[in-house]
Amino acid sequence: MSFVAEFNSLPLDALVKKSLATSAAAARAVAGQGKFSLADFAALISPAAAENLETLGRRAQLLTQQRFGKTIRLFAPLYLSNECINNCSYCGFSRDNPILRVTLSLDEVRQEAQALKAQGFRNLLLVAGEHPKFVSNNYLRDCIAALHADWPSLSLEVGPMETEEYRPLVAAGSDGLIVYQESYDRNVYAAMHTAGPKRNFDWRLETPERAYAAGFRRLGISPLYGLADWRLEALSVAAHADFLLRHCWKAALTISLPRLRPCAGEFEPLTHLSDRELVQLVCAFRLMFPDVGIVLSTRENPKLRDGLIPLGVTLMSAGARTEPGGYTGAGRENLHHTERGIIKQLAAGASEWAPSENRVTNATGQFNIADSRPPFEVAERIRNLGYEPVWKDWDTALTM
Repeated sequence: MSFVAEFNSLPLDALVKKSLATSAAAARAVAGQGKFSLADFAALISPAAAENLETLGRRAQLLTQQRFGKTIRLFAPLYLSNECINNCSYCGFSRDNPILRVTLSLDEVRQEAQALKAQGFRNLLLVAGEHPKFVSNNYLRDCIAALHADWPSLSLEVGPMETEEYRPLVAAGSDGLIVYQESYDRNVYAAMHTAGPKRNFDWRLETPERAYAAGFRRLGISPLYGLADWRLEALSVAAHADFLLRHCWKAALTISLPRLRPCAGEFEPLTHLSDRELVQLVCAFRLMFPDVGIVLSTRENPKLRDGLIPLGVTLMSAGARTEPGGYTGAGRENLHHTERGIIKQLAAGASEWAPSENRVTNATGQFNIADSRPPFEVAERIRNLGYEPVWKDWDTALTM
């Protein structure tokens, strides 16, 4: 049975409503030991449980150190392309947004990767919009093959594919696949995705299973907090993670916690997840899933990121840029402007070509980051907090 079938049968709304109505369940969950149920998780993220946030934090910290030690694994996103055929209301890359776009050549991808390697990274996430003309399977395979020798860990965050389409990417050297469901609320999902293949909710929901069948050994899931009720989204992620741990048990699993950030199109969040609720959510995920990696990106500000390090986070991005060519200016000569998916010529000297204050390239980013500290500063802060930044913790030679 696929997760879609299981997901459709779960009484998630009822669990959320029940957790909001009772404090006894929250007290039992906060004090609980061993394996937690979805009902327990719903209680852990309830308002009543928030009153015991200090207790939740201590338990999450102890459990994280037991399972992962005092380490934080660092990674960087490398954006290959911001071309996209999907219309997603909340995304800067959305097809109808009039933005500057580019797809990096293989040499430009190498140039960006080399800059990140010089900063210490050995764990890379390749990101691209969904556009078969620019981001073909062969293009992705060639990018992976070009980087594999120098990068022990290469993950992908790209448009969903069939299992057989994933296999060449695994063979080329990619070991991880990240896919955000964006929203597990079908009605919200339909409203947010107005055009393109991403409109298919079930197809996207089954992506981790297809990726696992193709041989990926690391899977990452998440909603995008700010589209639907955060408790329902979190409970859906917990159900999804539970399914993957049972059915895709040979792969390591990570859960991300991205909140909406400003982007092209000026979309405003539909719901709110506060900082305190985010802290509670990190703790709840750690108690529910002791061995799952929890990812925190540069969407969050430095103070909050630093504060979350002891509470369950195990992976963090640093020094991130969300536009193709953002680290070196690669691709600048091939920028083009699009309006509703159609390439438009810009007049020479138009203001759109002028360099922005914080970027070395004019390609439009997916969203604005909140933590702009350079990687060495993030690593130093991690050390000052008593943890060890890990740039590389895996090598393919171990499996040969």
